[in-house]
Amino acid sequence: MNCIIIDDETSSRQIEEFVSRCSSLNLVGTYNDSISAIDHLSKRDNVDLAFIDIKSAGPDSFDLIGRLGNPPNIIVISDTGQYASKAFDYDVVDYLLKPVNYSRFSRAVDRTLRISTQKIPPSIADKEVFIKKDSSLIKLKMKDIIYVEALENYVTVVTRDKKYTILYTMKGMENQLPSEAFIRVHRSFIVNKRMIKTINECSLDLIVGNELKSLPVGKSFRSVLLDDINVMDRKNLPSQNNIRYPVDLPDDRHRRA
Repeated sequence: MNCIIIDDETSSRQIEEFVSRCSSLNLVGTYNDSISAIDHLSKRDNVDLAFIDIKSAGPDSFDLIGRLGNPPNIIVISDTGQYASKAFDYDVVDYLLKPVNYSRFSRAVDRTLRISTQKIPPSIADKEVFIKKDSSLIKLKMKDIIYVEALENYVTVVTRDKKYTILYTMKGMENQLPSEAFIRVHRSFIVNKRMIKTINECSLDLIVGNELKSLPVGKSFRSVLLDDINVMDRKNLPSQNNIRYPVDLPDDRHRRA
């Protein structure tokens, strides 16, 4: 999930560190005030979660975010419980009291993941495909497919729990899978966009359960991938004076598949 943080510079560092430890989160920006964040959210619809320090953002931030056409899920962080009633009137996912530990943070993120799955647009969440395994046809939901790998005259469809190897072509899979949810990143790989955690120079990392799976990115596919990310993540960026981007630090806590 793409997320943002609205917090003052000092206390936001802890939340940034927690986000970096969580393989299901991708931090796309940190803001000092709600006005800058609202401007960002009004121009982009790919932010799934906002961590809001109510002291920094102000209690009016609930109303501002609630007016957005496609508001993100919200987790409130505060040193007092005085705003809890108002926060839950706006259907926030969770309300974290400082000091926040990583265990409590993780539970809030897990709750958000469950809610986000339910909020996936029906056109994608409910779309299904049947694949042939031996003499049977097995139904898969599109949202459950993490990636597809080419194996000579076969392809392997990888879900969170299983792998299915079928007689099919990559071109056929590319035509079957919706382009708004899947993208080809290599002659041998098609990936679910929502599962992308990190894009590197010649590879990308996918979220597979609690682990990361590294896949190659072909040179001829990289520009198409970056163009697609530009549409989702870089269009109409706010002023650089109002946004701080985190520095990616090595994290040995994630075991790569």
